[in-house]
Amino acid sequence: MKTLIINIKELLQVRDASILKVSGEDMAVLPTIKNAYLIIENDSISDFGVMDDLPEDINPEKCIDADGKMVLPAWCDSHTHIVYAGNREQEFVDRINGLSYEEIANRGGGILNSAQKLNETSEDELYNQSKLRLEEIMRLGTGAVEIKSGYSLTVEGELKMLRVIGRLSKEYPITIKATFLGAHAFPIEYKSNRKEYIDLIIDKMLPEIALKKLADFIDVFCESGYFTVAETEQIMEAGIRFGLRPKIHVNQFNSIGGIQAGIKYKALSVDHLEVMNPEDIESLINTETMPVALPSCSYFLGIPYTPAREMISKGLPIALASDFNPGSTPSGNMNFVVSTACIKMKMTPEEAINAATINGAYAMGISETHGSITIGKKANLILTQPVSSFYQLPYAFGSNLIDAVFIEGKVLA
Repeated sequence: MKTLIINIKELLQVRDASILKVSGEDMAVLPTIKNAYLIIENDSISDFGVMDDLPEDINPEKCIDADGKMVLPAWCDSHTHIVYAGNREQEFVDRINGLSYEEIANRGGGILNSAQKLNETSEDELYNQSKLRLEEIMRLGTGAVEIKSGYSLTVEGELKMLRVIGRLSKEYPITIKATFLGAHAFPIEYKSNRKEYIDLIIDKMLPEIALKKLADFIDVFCESGYFTVAETEQIMEAGIRFGLRPKIHVNQFNSIGGIQAGIKYKALSVDHLEVMNPEDIESLINTETMPVALPSCSYFLGIPYTPAREMISKGLPIALASDFNPGSTPSGNMNFVVSTACIKMKMTPEEAINAATINGAYAMGISETHGSITIGKKANLILTQPVSSFYQLPYAFGSNLIDAVFIEGKVLA
């Protein structure tokens, strides 16, 4: 199947195949082609360029006139928790009434609340709830997504979550990466015996996950009141032995050394980063670890935003992700994430789009196939409505400016 898109007002994020991420001042550069065409063959980008250079012998099965519209890579959302049961609306109201995230967690809410609901939900029902969220984010322009477990905290429940993630990956064309997050919190029954739960993760969960090839990455919530740096290192080390590269939660509420632990174990990404001291920023320089900011979480919880300007000025890359989950970010709208990064983190539109495409792909280990307009990469694309410039995408934060989404070359119905 060959599809031709013509008269594209501006084709965004045009990259050479050798570019797998962008950092520092390069994040302010978004390569584009004006008055462009793009050719899709089957599931991949086969050619693009200016309209004056359009070959005469294409003979596409489908031709789309994009007059006044722009094309950019679909969003790459590298941090989500969209496989969960029910919701936590009551906790939303509790926070309005003055309770903090930590206070809600200490009362048995938060992650433990979600774990109870998930363990009471059948696998089929969990799949049915989760697929609706996946379909929603696809319509909103997400073309690749990472999904974590971590809302069961039992052997069977964590395996159930990962099986659902695998089922979603098979049933939908979107690229999905699975992350094992058994170390999301300590179940109530292990609060006084943390070692026993960590042993359960390492001795029971990880062997099953590796045997059945249910996950690509391992994650740990390294935070005061959750997993210490030493516990995080122990779990990351075990995950690596079972073939899972780390991607970890760090510096959401406190800076306790989690970033340095992630770097030590060559984590693909360190995520959250709302609380960053100068030493944390310096430690990330010249590493292969991608810093991932989650501005929707900061917006929803009313906590600090990742200090993007300071980090970019030090030459670091940044990726943006949604953190879609029932407690702290009940939204997977990457368009809002990009807008919020511009509005609250003072990232330029160029920086934010780079962070949500090529750098987001890097944070999932898929930037060789996703995240830019590059010949041979997956034809995961957003076709905008007519817009004055791509600045309008983050500027009009409450508007849906998407005309169509392509996943692996096909327009979503």
